[in-house]
Amino acid sequence: MRRLRTFTSLWAMRPHDETGVVLPLGEICAMVAAAGYDGMAIDLGAADVEVAHAVRPHMEEHGLTPLIVAFPRAVADLEDTLRMAKDFGSPFVDVIGQVAPVSIGGMIPVVRRWIEMADAVGMPIQFETHRNCITNDLFATLQLLDAVPEMRLCADLSHYVVDREFKPPLSPSEEAMIARILNRSDSFQGRVASRQQIQIQIGFPQHAKWVEIFRGWWRRGLADWRDRNPEGDCVFLCELGPPEYAMTDAGGREMSNRWEEALTIRRWIEEDWRALGGDS
Repeated sequence: MRRLRTFTSLWAMRPHDETGVVLPLGEICAMVAAAGYDGMAIDLGAADVEVAHAVRPHMEEHGLTPLIVAFPRAVADLEDTLRMAKDFGSPFVDVIGQVAPVSIGGMIPVVRRWIEMADAVGMPIQFETHRNCITNDLFATLQLLDAVPEMRLCADLSHYVVDREFKPPLSPSEEAMIARILNRSDSFQGRVASRQQIQIQIGFPQHAKWVEIFRGWWRRGLADWRDRNPEGDCVFLCELGPPEYAMTDAGGREMSNRWEEALTIRRWIEEDWRALGGDS
C-alpha cells in the first residue's frame, strides 16, 4: 500500500506566523497534530540535540513521527545522528552534508561513505538538494547522481531555482535537469522560490507564475514516485521558514501567514495525490 504522509518542520514553527510568537514545544506539537500533519522534522542545524530530546515526548504524546535532518560537518559525524534517528523512529535521515569538496572526484567518496554508514546502522538516508552543502549546485549534483547510482535525494527545488537563477518560462533542458532530480527523489519539500528569493508568498499575484512552476514539479514528483514505488510512504514536508527565510517589511514583520500558506500547500499536495489514485 502507498501512503502520502505530510510533515511540517519544528524550525518553521518557531515562530509559525507573522505574530512572531514562539509557542512552547507542547503547544507546537498539539497545534501540528490538530492540523492533521503526520509528523514534524527536527532540524539539527536550527536546533541542537537537547531540543530534539525535549520535543520528543510531546511528539509521542500527540502521535507525531519525527524526521531527523542532519548537518554533518565531518564525515564521521553522521553516524551518531543515524543511531539517534533510529532510536527516534525517523523514517529516514535527511542529510544536508557540510562536507563539500570542490571537485566531483572529492565528493564521491564522501557520499559513498555516508551511504555505507547508513546501511550499517540500518537507517535510510536521502541527500537534500540544498545550498551551502555537498548538493549545493544543480550541475554538480547531476554528476553525482551519475557517479553514485544508489544516491537518493530529498527534493527541495527552491534552492536550485535560486542557484541557477531560473527564469520562466524554463527551457526544455532546464526542465529535463529538474526531471532527473525528481526521478531520484524519495521525498519532497514544499517551498516556492523565485530566481531572486528563496521563499516567496504564495498568495501574492506577482508570484503566481512561480507557484504554477512549483506545483507542476510537485505533481510530476508525486507521479514519478508512484511509478517507482508500488508500496511505501511518500513524505512531503511543508517547510516555510521563519525570517530571514520569510521576507519582512521595514518593521521586521512577516508579510504573510506562513502557517496558513503551509496548510494551503499541503491541501494542493493531497489533492494531487488523490488525483493520481490516492492510497493504493
